[in-house]
Amino acid sequence: MRLVIGGVLVLLIVLHARILQAAGSYLVQEDGPSRADAIVVLAGDTFGNRILAGADLVKQGYAPKVYVSGPAGMYGKHECDLAIPFAVERGYRESLFVHAENNAHSTREEAVAMREILHRDGVNTVLLVTSDYHTRRAGWTFRTAAPEITFNVVAAPDEYFRANSWWRAREGQKIFLFEWEKTVAAWLGM
Repeated sequence: MRLVIGGVLVLLIVLHARILQAAGSYLVQEDGPSRADAIVVLAGDTFGNRILAGADLVKQGYAPKVYVSGPAGMYGKHECDLAIPFAVERGYRESLFVHAENNAHSTREEAVAMREILHRDGVNTVLLVTSDYHTRRAGWTFRTAAPEITFNVVAAPDEYFRANSWWRAREGQKIFLFEWEKTVAAWLGM
């Protein structure tokens, strides 16, 4: 028995980087860009990478407009009211963006809120932009909440998370653990 346990420990030591990389890579499931009716940028990015990625997709001709999800609660403002000026300051036209104010507190609530807005505007195909580590769960959540809409998930880079080395930085470790916690909760229907 000690020999088996010792063998497993040696195997874990030798393969630890590959195991950790596989666990990080599992979180990332990107479809890539394609022509769509609209782009939806999910909330939750305080660095602006998501909105800039969405704006770049418009600039590249993938869709005519960007719906910017904006939950309430950031210093008394909706997140979209902060994100859109951020993009405008970086040279994008304000007319590219649609304020999508909502009161979501989770990706599931955000998917339901965005489904209503997209239905209202007759949107059938969407490029869903979120941070790379959030792509698998966000895609699954939005496709489940609105199966009648086609969602193609596009990853925006994150300042701290790298699927192949997340364990080397404290912020990457926190992102990994929180996203796995949320992924397991989603599997359990929580």
